[in-house]
Amino acid sequence: MKRSVRFPVSATLLRRLALASIIANVAIVVTGGAVRLTASGLGCPTWPRCTDDSYTTTAEMGVHGVIEFGNRLLTFAVGIIALAVVLAVLAHRPRRRGTLPLAVGVLFGIPAQAVLGGITVLTDLNPWVVGLHFLASMAVIAAAYALWRRVQEPDGPVTPTVPAPLRTLAWITTAVSASVLVVGTWVTGSGPHAGDHGAARNGLDPAAISQVHADGVFLLIGLSVAMYFAFRAVGAARAARAAAVLIAVELGQGVIGFVQYFTNLPALLVGAHMLGSCLVLLATLGALRATRERLPAAPEAPAAPAAQRVGAAA
Repeated sequence: MKRSVRFPVSATLLRRLALASIIANVAIVVTGGAVRLTASGLGCPTWPRCTDDSYTTTAEMGVHGVIEFGNRLLTFAVGIIALAVVLAVLAHRPRRRGTLPLAVGVLFGIPAQAVLGGITVLTDLNPWVVGLHFLASMAVIAAAYALWRRVQEPDGPVTPTVPAPLRTLAWITTAVSASVLVVGTWVTGSGPHAGDHGAARNGLDPAAISQVHADGVFLLIGLSVAMYFAFRAVGAARAARAAAVLIAVELGQGVIGFVQYFTNLPALLVGAHMLGSCLVLLATLGALRATRERLPAAPEAPAAPAAQRVGAAA
């Protein structure tokens, strides 16, 4: 006899946990930005311990030690949520195909991202490593978003909602969005917010690399506007709405970016810009995912009655 699941998890609870995982991973990006923007990047000067003799901060380390150690503790909270999502996926019935690899990927991505964070400390906040640490967080957020969307879908076949050329346009827009995030880390590595007063910079000219970043943003907005009108032209209302959300997020992020640049990068605006980067990523993935949908699986044909099968054989 097939054993039943003792603690079944509802679809609603699974969706909420998956959404909580997205929010938690975005939050730790923002708090990680706060560490850097308060010059607390070396508040704990080593890793995995906070000092050579202690895993926790000490009174002598002051507020910078508290901020850095607090961010490290948040990693455990994010990991607990990710573990809860994995257990919920295992307990949910019927389990959606592909959800378990995504949930496990998010779970293992968190310690991997933490190790990169430790390497940033051990390399005295090398700006290239700091940038990679941020991009690793973006990858985990992307996986968490994919899981959240997948648990809301049926297990049927994937069907495009727009013609193939427009799906290609959506993929190009996603690639440009990713490149803007990468170049954004170069801009950060050339700017004044090193995370510690003694940390090195990447040596790039801040004005020049900021212009490259701005050019990428203009291209991204142009592609997003093109997507919106193209989706509307083919009657893909859901995809057009997703593109409109992406444009709105990009414009808001662009305004923050320009204001922070011309006001000498105040820490509060830089932190808001980091949050905006996460939102741009999520909106981009939303627009890409709107170019397809997963239909319910076709019901299985009922088995023929035994008498009918005997008659057919005769």
